[in-house]
Amino acid sequence: MTDKINGVDFENALKLAKKFLPKVSRSKVAIPAPGMGEGSWVGAPSAIESDGHIYLAYRSRRPIGSGRGQGVVIAKSKDGFTFETINMIPKEAMDAASLERPTLVKVDDKTWRLYLSCATMGTKHWRVEMIEASRPEDFDPVNRRMILPGSKKWAVKDTVIQKNNGKWDMWATFHPLDIKYEEDRMHTRYANSTDGINWKWSAGAALTPRQGKWDARGARVAAVYQTKGMVIAFYDGRASAAEDKVERTGIAVGIRPDKLVGIGENVFAESPYHRTLRYMDITNLKNGNFRTYYEIATDDQSHELRTELIKLK
Repeated sequence: MTDKINGVDFENALKLAKKFLPKVSRSKVAIPAPGMGEGSWVGAPSAIESDGHIYLAYRSRRPIGSGRGQGVVIAKSKDGFTFETINMIPKEAMDAASLERPTLVKVDDKTWRLYLSCATMGTKHWRVEMIEASRPEDFDPVNRRMILPGSKKWAVKDTVIQKNNGKWDMWATFHPLDIKYEEDRMHTRYANSTDGINWKWSAGAALTPRQGKWDARGARVAAVYQTKGMVIAFYDGRASAAEDKVERTGIAVGIRPDKLVGIGENVFAESPYHRTLRYMDITNLKNGNFRTYYEIATDDQSHELRTELIKLK
């Protein structure tokens, strides 16, 4: 093993990353599965702490034929794991066949944003739209705005967005649409912005699949931790089309947010049941600690949302 990978001290990066890695034994259920069996899933979380509460946005899904990605739920909690629903955005209100990962952002004391991944009807295309409101309870699809339209060649979805000192960072998943029945392939691109609305894309991909490895079919950035010139990303990967929706969690590192590389020969986190552990999210807490949220398969193949309290010191 080399001392540096992609310009990052490997030993230090891995030591820090492992503090965030999911450990089911120390986790609590935040949102239970909506039912039993494959396709009864909650997941794709995005959480923000504000005013003594944690606000959580997540996707609720039913089996194909019974609702698919039926909507995005907004919930509120004081302790980080006991939530009450305060809003719900159904897919029909977004003119979408399905909704996938939302991203919840507090812009300032007067403005919240919800970025929504929307499946375009009758196609494999995805786009990202945004809703603004003064409170998460008030998000209304009537006020939606296109942010990432995608194109005939690319579907775009599953954003990770961070706002730091007036600078906006975004990692988004891209699916090529050039080959029919091969649209599950995916990689991650990076963009930055001064307002969170107009984005400038970096050249090339930020994270790509690795040929011949467990993530050969796709690499989707799910959570990012940036510190002292080091970028650590937790990403969802799969080896083949057959593993679509069975993604597991890996670690990527870099010294720049637009140039990341996966490390290790094996996955770093997966469910003890049916493997799937994906869409990890890292929430900064005002006391200096963190909460992670992630989607995980249960023993009956449903998916629930779990959370862990992370203390770096």
